[in-house]
Amino acid sequence: MNLPNKLSLLRVFLVPIFMVFYLCNFGLGIWRFVIAAVIYMAAGFTDFLDGNIARKYGLVTNLGKFLDPLADKFMVMTSLLCLCYMSAINAVNGNDKIYGACLVVASAIVIFRELAITSMRLVAASTDGSVIAAAYLGKLKTVTQMVFTSFAIIEPAFYGFGISFINNHVLSYVLMALMTIMTVWSGIDYLKSYWKYIKE
Repeated sequence: MNLPNKLSLLRVFLVPIFMVFYLCNFGLGIWRFVIAAVIYMAAGFTDFLDGNIARKYGLVTNLGKFLDPLADKFMVMTSLLCLCYMSAINAVNGNDKIYGACLVVASAIVIFRELAITSMRLVAASTDGSVIAAAYLGKLKTVTQMVFTSFAIIEPAFYGFGISFINNHVLSYVLMALMTIMTVWSGIDYLKSYWKYIKE
């Protein structure tokens, strides 16, 4: 349990705190989205920090290879579920139905990919003890997921503050599309690279 692994665990512990502020008003109004986004982005920063520390000081461990991507998945999938919940509320009120539908589809693709690759990691580990570390495309995929979710979390605050350059979720749609493309692309790359573990 070295420093990088402790940072990965911290990321896991920050996720429920993010959820509380994002889903509960506490009388904070739109500031709850700002606070939730700051907590979420702080958790995302630990992802950048733990990997760099592990590589720089030779602290890469098998536990870290499992824990780091697991923490990322927990963080991203939880945020997507929270965003879907908020979109469902808006849809009931007659707003953003198309955006909500696109978000649900993108979230389903992300969750399916993450569960599939995690299952493949488990198969590899049980077959010959191999621990599949995150590949470059996988890391890039995680970045696009965190950028989209971070922006989508704080987006309601932009509306509340009257920032007019963000209209009709245009930037959200672009980031969502980029996230979905990278999610599928990196998933295919993993399957091609480690097909030997599941081809039978």
